[in-house]
Amino acid sequence: MPQENKNARIQIAQIDNPRTTNGKITWVNIVDAGKKEIEYLRKKYGFQLAHLQASSGNVFSQRPAIHKADDYFFLILHFPLYQNDQIVASEVDFFIGHGFLITLHHGNLKPLNEFFNLCKKDGASLLTFELESSSVLLYEILQKLMLGCYPLLDKNSIAITKVEEIIFSREERQAVSKILFLRQNIINFRKIMQSHKNILTKLEELKSSLVASNELKKYYRELVDHSKTIWDILENQKEVIEILNSTNESMLNYRLSDIMRTLTIFSVIVFPLTLFATVFAIRPAGGMPFVDSPYGFWLVIELMALIALLMVYFFKKKKWL
Repeated sequence: MPQENKNARIQIAQIDNPRTTNGKITWVNIVDAGKKEIEYLRKKYGFQLAHLQASSGNVFSQRPAIHKADDYFFLILHFPLYQNDQIVASEVDFFIGHGFLITLHHGNLKPLNEFFNLCKKDGASLLTFELESSSVLLYEILQKLMLGCYPLLDKNSIAITKVEEIIFSREERQAVSKILFLRQNIINFRKIMQSHKNILTKLEELKSSLVASNELKKYYRELVDHSKTIWDILENQKEVIEILNSTNESMLNYRLSDIMRTLTIFSVIVFPLTLFATVFAIRPAGGMPFVDSPYGFWLVIELMALIALLMVYFFKKKKWL
């Protein structure tokens, strides 16, 4: 049964299976930990000061980490969060010991919030209820957070498909901003997930009675497999968006070269006509052919038009047009 706590930021749920001889498991879920919450953990559990400072709500760790203490271990992991159409990192800190698990986060990870609510309302449905192990509870939390990554990967895939449609509908300029935005999201996603496999492998290999059994190691190997799958999908998305970026640049360059070719041909045609008109405007003292004729103007125009047509014919014959 959940326990009430006067501090609204500290939520507590307990999992107790009466059919087993193991002790109950206490999950302390803390959102936006401040000085009061850190002091609560120090007094109640005696965690190391460095670990408590690292888990403060106003501190963001730049990299995942795992630290083993005498009777607990401390884990820092980052998970992707979709915020204002951008993928950003959200940190979750874990303290795990015999009979307890503590999570500290900012409350913006939906899978974690939903799983905690499920634990409070229907703890008997969890694997932790059956095995009564804080390490199993950690596995279930990490599994939910890992599974929460797949919908974000699907969003990336849908966005990639839309970019591909935009590119091949000849909207290259519109595609540029979409590609840059997608590349940033994929890069951020990769930064968040790149250390997960190593951290989870270290957790699986940790020499501690908390994760010593082969059954527990089997569960943590499943998490490692999830991290590999997510990373493989990210690698594929990265390759696809790079190919689409190259394709879009090629199409932009082709359009630019096509425009430049058209302008060049136009200027080549206009230049001799301009020269021709300038020569006839000189009007030397000895006279100029066609100028003094009553039809001189039209004769000059016809001659210029003939020159222009001959040049167009020449360009088409050379397949420059």
